[in-house]
Amino acid sequence: MNMQVSPPTDRDMPAHEANAAHPLRRYVIGAIALVLVLGGYYYWSHLGTGQVRRSPIAAPVRVANAVTRDMSVVEHTIGTVVANSSVSVTARVQGQLTKAYFKEGQTVKEGDLLFEIDPRPYQAAYDNAVATLASAKSTADRNQRLSLENAISAQQNETAQAAFLQAKANAEAARLNLEFTRIQSPVNGKTGPILLQPGNLVSVNGVTTPLVTITQVQPIKVSLNLPQSDLPRIQARAQHGGLTATVNLHDAGGEDHTAPVDFISNAVSNSAGTIELRATFPNDDGALVPGQLVDVTVALANIKNAIVVPRVAVNIGPDNQYVYVVTPDHVVEQHSVKVLFDDGTDMAIASDVKPGNMVITDGALRALPGGKVSVTRGRPQAAAGATAPQRGKPGQNKGAQAGAQ
Repeated sequence: MNMQVSPPTDRDMPAHEANAAHPLRRYVIGAIALVLVLGGYYYWSHLGTGQVRRSPIAAPVRVANAVTRDMSVVEHTIGTVVANSSVSVTARVQGQLTKAYFKEGQTVKEGDLLFEIDPRPYQAAYDNAVATLASAKSTADRNQRLSLENAISAQQNETAQAAFLQAKANAEAARLNLEFTRIQSPVNGKTGPILLQPGNLVSVNGVTTPLVTITQVQPIKVSLNLPQSDLPRIQARAQHGGLTATVNLHDAGGEDHTAPVDFISNAVSNSAGTIELRATFPNDDGALVPGQLVDVTVALANIKNAIVVPRVAVNIGPDNQYVYVVTPDHVVEQHSVKVLFDDGTDMAIASDVKPGNMVITDGALRALPGGKVSVTRGRPQAAAGATAPQRGKPGQNKGAQAGAQ
């Protein structure tokens, strides 16, 4: 007996067997759902305007207020103390050095006796020259009278007068040599070590050995170098007599010393691109010593009513410098700026930034123009408009770039 069996249909199969038989159906439904979700997000984020909708999460930042105040344009550099003059004392006549009348390192005045060379040979030469002069003078006077009486020839009289003049010159030379045996200080200053001790023979033939070096330290000079970009401000300030240098002696435990700049070099160094300035200090307390390195501050100009922001608020872009300004609605705006001066703490800028505007000092990397931020107040002294410090790190030069008055 033959029997014919029909194949089962979906209705005859259990549900799990039907799904297993058609796995493609589930994938199709999932793909459709994913497309609907992505399409909805795309529409929601673009809103039909073609611009990406920003995340509603506000970036946390710190801000400080831009202020208006006068800002001094100053340069901080390292200066070298230079002696006003340094003299090597040498002998002008030869002989045995018999005595030194000072101690090494002693401060002496101009005209003070320093050394003595044995004067006896020179005293004898002077006495002989004086005797010769007296004899020549007597002969010249007698011949002058005889010449008036025509008792001698004119030539004899002229010879006697010439001999007198020669004897007078020899006596003067002998007197000077005797005087040179007493060596006196040519300047006020501080003595160094004695280079030729008493008892040695002083020679003036060939190379003359200095006996001692005297350095003038009252007054004393400080030499410093500033960038050539500061030259216009240096010249403008010097014309009005207001260019001064202040030496910081914090390492020596003394007070700061201020003196006018009395020398501006006539050339810019080709190798360093700097120009030398010098200021003369009284140095009454002897705190400055030749060769000493000191911190120097020079005031070059004063920017009136400058817009001042903290230094950390200024960012460097590919084309210019800029700051991020936060509006009252906590929206970020980017403003280009031109730095007029940087003192290491604050910057004077030229920009459309207004006094009182909030500028981002921390968290600028998390901020985007047009985005929202969460504001936290930053450095209080910037908001209060405190005066910038006048002393920076040694050797740090912060040059004004433009607009200093």
